[in-house]
Amino acid sequence: MKELRELLHLFACAFLFYFSAFMVIPSIVDITMEALCPGRDQCSLAVYLGGVQQVITGLGTLIVTPLIGNLSDRYGRKALLALPMTTAIIPLAILAYDRSRAYFYAYYIIKMLTGMFCEGSMQCLSLAYVADKVGERRRATAFGVFSGVSAAGFVSGTLSSRFLSTSSTFQVSAIVAVIAAVYMRLFLVETDRGVAGGGGEEEASQPLCSTPSSDGESSPRLPALPKLPSLEDMIGLVRGSSTLSRAAVVVFFNSFAESGVQSALLYFLKAQFQFSKDQFADLLLIIGIAGAFSQLLLMHLLIPTLDEEKLLNIGLLASCAHLFLYSIAWSYWVPYLAAIFVVLSIFIQPCIRSIVSKKVGPNEQGMAQGCITGISSFASIISPFIFTPLTAWFLSEDAPFKFKGFSIMCAGFASLIAFVLSIMMRAAPPTTSQKLVNGIYVQA
Repeated sequence: MKELRELLHLFACAFLFYFSAFMVIPSIVDITMEALCPGRDQCSLAVYLGGVQQVITGLGTLIVTPLIGNLSDRYGRKALLALPMTTAIIPLAILAYDRSRAYFYAYYIIKMLTGMFCEGSMQCLSLAYVADKVGERRRATAFGVFSGVSAAGFVSGTLSSRFLSTSSTFQVSAIVAVIAAVYMRLFLVETDRGVAGGGGEEEASQPLCSTPSSDGESSPRLPALPKLPSLEDMIGLVRGSSTLSRAAVVVFFNSFAESGVQSALLYFLKAQFQFSKDQFADLLLIIGIAGAFSQLLLMHLLIPTLDEEKLLNIGLLASCAHLFLYSIAWSYWVPYLAAIFVVLSIFIQPCIRSIVSKKVGPNEQGMAQGCITGISSFASIISPFIFTPLTAWFLSEDAPFKFKGFSIMCAGFASLIAFVLSIMMRAAPPTTSQKLVNGIYVQA
């Protein structure tokens, strides 16, 4: 019951955080277009600036998230969670105050900087927290519940934005972000990194950063950090298992496709069907409801019958289908139909994170999740260099042929590659007793 209460506090923090973050998404396209290209439905500058933001944020996330995950292995999840949850408040407060062009550019710059700490760290640290509290047999379901709670925050935030004015949306979002940070500081309990709360099968695993002292007692749980994690440490972690290596490649291509869609979809819908804030909110609401239903109910029912690898395959196949359907949308209702595939594609993240979590020891969870997030960020760095000019080109009047969804179809092919690679991935038995020795992972 104690572990359940602590997880519920984490879920409450995640719900508030994502409620605040996703509330502003339906409005941001209109604000960007109004600041950069007022009165127009197409704006190449807005597309390119979105791509630049993705690249810089992804580069920062690639560097920062594995570091934050590794630091959380030594200094605790709660201590590091304060970083993304507090920095996320700043850009929201800027647009809550004013949305003129000058304030938009201030928001744009601050958002890039704070995104380095928020984009991947919140998920990385939260999943490491869950792994500390839940045994391996129940971990995939727990990851699914966390994703479902995040999707519920997405739904609630999107639904709220549907009924709020643009100015009120950013004000409410900033207030909720403050409440989330305060709630985390007051109620979230620090973990023991899997020693006592990880479930019966992991009780024998001791933190690798603790060593017995002369009187037989363990050293303090939070020892001084001897050195920052090196690139060799991260590579050693991934290369230590064929399953981790293949999972990393699948994550790369899936994230490459997702980043491509993020940079293209909303501007494609704006140009193709003249979608506005309310239509964006409706579409995102369908996606969020489908994702929350799937994570909180459907995945819980399927995990005992189908393991993570099969659900990962199903999720990636559904992702291919819905991207291809987006790209050939011939009427305004087709994107709403395509959004239903999220019921299955939402399986991807919790399944891949569970597979990775089972391959490392209890006090490498932060670093492992950080490495996977870093690989995802690396894909998000490369993706805009391809999809941003491709999207701007095919949405412009100079397109070589009339196919506004061409860049989204290309993202669908990247997702198809991830699906093919996932079929070849076979998980080995879980390992919970690895040690890091001079940058190389060996069996304890």
